[in-house]
Amino acid sequence: MDKADVMEPHLPTLEQMQQWTDVLGRAQQLMLEQAAGAAGQALPFDPAIVARIQTGFADEGLALWQRFLDSGGLLRDQPDAVPATSPAARKDRRFADPAWTEHPFYDLIRQSYLLVSDYMMKLADAVDGVDPRQKAKLRFATSGLLDAMAPSNFPFTNPQVVQKTIESGGENLVKGLKHMLADLEKGQLTHTDGTLFELGRNIAATPGKVIHETPLYQLIHYAPSTETVLETPLIIFPPWINRFYILDLSPEKSFVKWAVDQGISVFLVSWKSADASMKDLVWDDYILKGQIDAIDTVRDLLKVKAVHTIGYCVAGTTLAATLALLAARGEADKVASATFFTAQVDFSQAGDLTLFVDDEQMKMVEQLSSNGFLDGRYMAATFNLLRGRDLIWNYVVNNYLLGLDYPPFDLLYWNGDTTNLPARWHLDYLTRLYRDNLLVVPGAISIDGTPIDLTRIQTPAYVQAGREDHIAPLESVWKMTENLSGPTRFLLAGSGHIAGVINPPAAGKYQYWACDTAQPSLDAFVANAKETKGSWWPDWRAWIEALDSRHVPVKGGRVPGKGRLKPIEDAPGRYVRMR
Repeated sequence: MDKADVMEPHLPTLEQMQQWTDVLGRAQQLMLEQAAGAAGQALPFDPAIVARIQTGFADEGLALWQRFLDSGGLLRDQPDAVPATSPAARKDRRFADPAWTEHPFYDLIRQSYLLVSDYMMKLADAVDGVDPRQKAKLRFATSGLLDAMAPSNFPFTNPQVVQKTIESGGENLVKGLKHMLADLEKGQLTHTDGTLFELGRNIAATPGKVIHETPLYQLIHYAPSTETVLETPLIIFPPWINRFYILDLSPEKSFVKWAVDQGISVFLVSWKSADASMKDLVWDDYILKGQIDAIDTVRDLLKVKAVHTIGYCVAGTTLAATLALLAARGEADKVASATFFTAQVDFSQAGDLTLFVDDEQMKMVEQLSSNGFLDGRYMAATFNLLRGRDLIWNYVVNNYLLGLDYPPFDLLYWNGDTTNLPARWHLDYLTRLYRDNLLVVPGAISIDGTPIDLTRIQTPAYVQAGREDHIAPLESVWKMTENLSGPTRFLLAGSGHIAGVINPPAAGKYQYWACDTAQPSLDAFVANAKETKGSWWPDWRAWIEALDSRHVPVKGGRVPGKGRLKPIEDAPGRYVRMR
């Protein structure tokens, strides 16, 4: 049998396609009406706008099929039905395989899908007169539905899968089924081969000792690699959503190793993954028994007045609260500087994550946290949904349909190494910060009975954002600069929430933008920022040294376990291994 006969199904007539065009239009309307019903209200469409959208959809859909029939199926010689200016017409990695444009049948499927997608999004955007958050939910749901409906996700409408199935005699589907059943058993989508990575060997392998331990965290002190170090040590607070070793991946990617090699005394907090014993933990505990305890521990160990600090994501938000509490107590001089990696304090423009904090979502979180903690797989699924096309459907195609072997990728291994979250803290965080945005209201939040006010923070700050960050959007991170009162350096890194941070100089990737002087607004920053190729890490190192360049020899407490605090175990410690 000729391959083309296998790959090309019977093509419908123009009359049949008119019927399908009408069906798709009505299905589109039903889905949007259903979304409105779930929200408890009718969708207020402008009839004229809707009529114009539906007429354009029908006209362009029929024109697409007419061109297809008139050209004998050679659509690749015709312009796409979707306008070149439409988002749907931009380069789409789902259709990168040449067959999507070179084979008439698949080209028709591709263009039809993009046309439907474009007009469904237009109709979602046409909803007016509703709460902006409700409209954003509708748009997010429509986009997610369209990603799920993509022809690349189905075996008989994906030319790569069809070809692979023919070549392997269906073995790809059998292997893909094994992958899918294994994922169902563990309740999580697999992104990489986890057997290739071992903590302490090829990830989280920077030498050091655990020198302090509480029921909440372990404190790791990394072994110096230089004869002298900066007098002021550095404490890194990673987020307790996921494991700390995002900052200590393979040696060539490790921020921790790089900082050690730069002559910095580096300490890092390894948070414990929540279990039933942590059911009563709240945000105060992460501030008092976590960050402030670690700060005081390092100050006492090294007999220094202050420490440099880094807070990543949620730990950066918490670091801001810690600094506000220290300021309120008259203890701000305990922290020499604060660096914020993709952290937010004002959640008014926090992106799509704010769509997951309504009353129904809060009830679901409570139900999922009956044991006093939230299973980390829930949060992993939430973050995957924010980029469903890349983090869900791409792997459905590769893992389940093509049956490909998992690629060895340390960052993806880390992404799947989830941590559990204390239920009370998680609900409180989503409610008071994401939903009610109380952290930027002076005195609205109290820590250990003390009202805090971010505007009292005078600590020098380095605020880093990612240009393509979908978890902590640039506009939201910028607001940090509007709430701090001390000297602040804002830096915009290329890429997103992870790659924008984990960008070692040796890799020579991406770029960053910064201004020599503080700017009054984000627009002013964008207009005046200078672009520099490569990693921003050296810029941060120069900023740290400019604050205090004094060095001390490596001896006594500067060597892990040689000071007052004796070693408990080798890094990375056992907390990072607890599930």
